This record gives sequence, structure tokens and C-alpha cells, in this order.
Amino acid sequence: MSIVKLNNRSVKDVTAFGSITSLGSLTHIATQTASSSASLSFTSGIDSTYKEYIFYFVNIHMATDSDDFGWQANTASETGYNETVTSSAFTSYHQESGSSVSVAYNTGSDQAQGTGIIQLTQNQGNSADDNAGGFLHLFNPSQTNHVKHFISSCAYNHATVTPAALNLYAGGYVNSTSAIDDIKFYTRSGGNIDSGQILLFGLN
Repeated sequence: MSIVKLNNRSVKDVTAFGSITSLGSLTHIATQTASSSASLSFTSGIDSTYKEYIFYFVNIHMATDSDDFGWQANTASETGYNETVTSSAFTSYHQESGSSVSVAYNTGSDQAQGTGIIQLTQNQGNSADDNAGGFLHLFNPSQTNHVKHFISSCAYNHATVTPAALNLYAGGYVNSTSAIDDIKFYTRSGGNIDSGQILLFGLN
């Protein structure tokens, strides 16, 4: 990234900046829209073009109450969406009434060399106004020397701690040195994603 040069000695007297270049940009790659969908999969567009890929979740509404929304990956040679993952997670929540608040490590949403769904929400509600929004960052998935790190954050309405705002933060790595080229978003129960969108961007 280029250095920003102040053309005056005192910040309070700044009248002009030098040029700012090479800050990078987001490029939209694809959008998937749920309509009572069993899953939403991105099977193209994840390659060596970008070092970081970002998925944004918009108004993800579940068909099944108390379900978990999440994801899994395929390496270039696999098809089962069951890559080995090590991750950690913590959850914060705050009820609308202010009567209950918490920030805690979430042992139900982490994995230690597991192959299951990587949670983005836990016990998400499916009332008419319940939904989830957030992001998943996947770092350098096409390189073949290291494991593949990720971080995610998702805000949503809880099925039982209601009415309340929750946020599930997670991070970890897919423990494979093979390139990742497929990502699938689905639910733990096998219930549908009733509605919502997932947008994929590349960051250069």
C-alpha cells in the first residue's frame, strides 16, 4: 500500500494530499438467492484470482426453528463437503429488555479436527421477522502450501433467548494444503434456507 504524504508540515494546515494508490478493491463474483433451498453452493469463481474471498449474508431466514446456519468446503479433489476443521467460537447476546446479557466461549460451535458443519449461527429463530446477517472471510484458498484460515461474524435472532440480539464470532482453519474451490452453505438439521441472499466478493 502506498504511503499517504501530507504536503504541509502541520496537520491543521493541510490543504492537499498526495495520491493514494493500491488500496485494493472488492469485486463482485456471484450472488445466490435462497427460495426454500436445501443449500446454496458456490462451485466456481473461487480460484487464484484473489487472495481473499468474502461472503456476505443478507436476511437469511430459516425454515426450521432453532436451527444452525453454516458452511463447509471442498478441496479441488473432494466432493463431500466434509473437510477437516479446527476452530473456535464465542457468542454475545443482549435481550431487548436488558434483563440478560452475556459474552461467552461457545463450545457447541467449535471443532477440534472435526468434519461437520462450521456454524455461522446457533439456534436461530424462524419467526416472521427473524433473520441473520454477517460475513465469512476465507483467506488465500487456492494456495497449496498452508492450511486455509477463515473468520466469520453473524448477527441473528435466537429461537429461545427472545427477543434478543446475538452475534456468533468464529475463526479457524480448514486443515488441508490442497486448494479449496467449493463452498456450500446449509443447515445442521437439513431444513431449508427459506429466503435470503449470499454475495461472494474477491478482494485484491
